[in-house]
Amino acid sequence: MGAEVLLVPRHAFNHGSTRELARRVLGTGIVVMMTPDARPLGPDLVGNLVRPIVNGEASVAYARQIPRKDANFFEAFPRHFNYADKSEMRSIEDVRRLGPRTFFCSNACAAWSNVALDSIGGFSSTLSLEDTIAVVKLLHAGHRIAYCANAVVEHSHAYTLIQEFKRQFDTGYVRAEHRQRLFAGGGDERAGANFTAEMLARLRRERPGAIPYAMANLASKYLGYRIGYHGHWLPLWLKRQMSAQDFFWQNHEIDAGPVATQPHARVGT
Repeated sequence: MGAEVLLVPRHAFNHGSTRELARRVLGTGIVVMMTPDARPLGPDLVGNLVRPIVNGEASVAYARQIPRKDANFFEAFPRHFNYADKSEMRSIEDVRRLGPRTFFCSNACAAWSNVALDSIGGFSSTLSLEDTIAVVKLLHAGHRIAYCANAVVEHSHAYTLIQEFKRQFDTGYVRAEHRQRLFAGGGDERAGANFTAEMLARLRRERPGAIPYAMANLASKYLGYRIGYHGHWLPLWLKRQMSAQDFFWQNHEIDAGPVATQPHARVGT
């Protein structure tokens, strides 16, 4: 279709520096990040997503995610919990009210000002949460983030308990690395408690028979997160076993410098 394709070998992939490489190659004023399994709902997705950046209201904006039509409860609930039907704008001042929730973002579908990213050195090389790390830096530098409830994608996953553990291991590992800024307004405990309470309350009303599995699901997430949070002292082979990303531990640095490109159409805004 005339699009420019940038190939990155699996062993060289990194959530942060691969996106950094891509945005530099793209070279547009605004870059839209999307994962291939996020399906836009409606033709206005990109326009609604970039509007706060174009209008100078924010430096990053992210879309609302809703679960797939055939999603089960445990796949759908996190989307309903994390993505409200009302848009909002957040700044560093909201840390007092929201704590770490202030920095929530998802590159499954998000738009970024490249000038703003340049000002913080771009996306960092990281195991995961490259979006959250960038938002933390931007908000502390005086920028704002927009949640665009009118930009909607269908995006959800059904994970096994082992996959939940591994994903949360990665999350805990990275959040510990950035705890000084990320947890300046308090830890993750309040958000975790609210998530647990709301999930169990809904299950009691709608599917009480699923509560035992819910407890196992929550335990897998909590255990993975806590081990990951304190996992920097673990040997490399054990980190690789517990992580959802084997390739990161094999080679987590790629060159994000200039790349020769062909003069095809560019994908972006």
